[in-house]
Amino acid sequence: MKQGWEYGILDDAVKKSSSNISLNKIKDEEGNYPVFGAKGFAKNVSFFDQNKDYLAIIKDGAGIGRVSKHPKNSSVLATLQYIIPKDGFDIDFIKYFLNQVDFEKHRNGSTIPHIYFKDYKTEPFPLLPLSEQKRIVKILDEAFAAIDKAKANAEKNLQNSRELFDSYLNKVFAPSAGIRLNSAEGSGQRNPEEDWEEKKLGKVCDFVRGPFGGSLKKQIFVEDGYAVFEQSHAIYNQFERIRYFINDDKFKEMSRFEIRPGNLIMSCSGTMGKVSIVPDGVKQGIINQALLLLKPNGSLFNKFLKYWIESDSFQESLKMYSQGAAIQNVASVKTLKEIQIHFPSLPIQKKIVKKLDEISSESKKLEAIYQQKLADLEELKKSILQKAFDGEL
Repeated sequence: MKQGWEYGILDDAVKKSSSNISLNKIKDEEGNYPVFGAKGFAKNVSFFDQNKDYLAIIKDGAGIGRVSKHPKNSSVLATLQYIIPKDGFDIDFIKYFLNQVDFEKHRNGSTIPHIYFKDYKTEPFPLLPLSEQKRIVKILDEAFAAIDKAKANAEKNLQNSRELFDSYLNKVFAPSAGIRLNSAEGSGQRNPEEDWEEKKLGKVCDFVRGPFGGSLKKQIFVEDGYAVFEQSHAIYNQFERIRYFINDDKFKEMSRFEIRPGNLIMSCSGTMGKVSIVPDGVKQGIINQALLLLKPNGSLFNKFLKYWIESDSFQESLKMYSQGAAIQNVASVKTLKEIQIHFPSLPIQKKIVKKLDEISSESKKLEAIYQQKLADLEELKKSILQKAFDGEL
């Protein structure tokens, strides 16, 4: 706190008001007055709760404590509450103040988090003249505009670094026979000396779809034993964190679903098409019903197959044949076996994989740089806000 500043509490500067509006209540409403929710605009209705500009703060669920500013003649859903400045207090000064409050210390509830105004209304608040509030707001507006511009550039660079690899990957595996990787030079153009075969996936890869869910009921699981691998292992490419185990008898019964180093596992429901290669030293175990086990034969290098599965060429085919409206499910193994795959000789596959590995590594390095820059900019915002309310601006 700055010496010489007069302090009160937040309750001295604002009043709060609750909303009882739910989406269900207004589903048949129409009009010209906007209602806002945690994600922004919800819909227009025939009424409004507030006739002056106001702040809203998320009080329930994800994002508690996030503050937004809204125009007069509008309303918010009941997951937010109104924060209305009292006379003599600048709305933007209050918004900046709320943005630097640590709402986690006021959090209640574990399943559905909640914050109560009665808990955070006692936060120490500087009772400054309106002119001083506006001076601080002007400085913060300018600083944050510059930071937001820097963030936009970093986010664009982050997107470009991710697209660098994706673009190259999709160029390699483009359906057009005229676009292939020149494995020697990495130019992205097909080398006429390379012979790319085209075969049905079922001819070059063995498939094992996970067992029916009824085969792995929770009551059969034991505290330790053979691992049961799930979608998360394919999605996040991690094989260490295991939740479920089966005993020796069950493992022998389900041995056809066993994974081995070098196999590929692919997620088959909801988040589809995420694939990982089973590493050396993996705990012995089986796949569950939400995974597909792929075993390339001698014609395919497993990492080449993984990259192809990650390409748009395969992913678009996967979506086209997938089933399920609410939760998509991978098409039958019989259908997947019919998808065509183009591939060169094994030596060329390994050269292609080496080049893709190099580009992937460079792309990830760039991603890390820009992610760190974004994190640093967020920290800078917090630092400036702290200085503002410590009286250092």
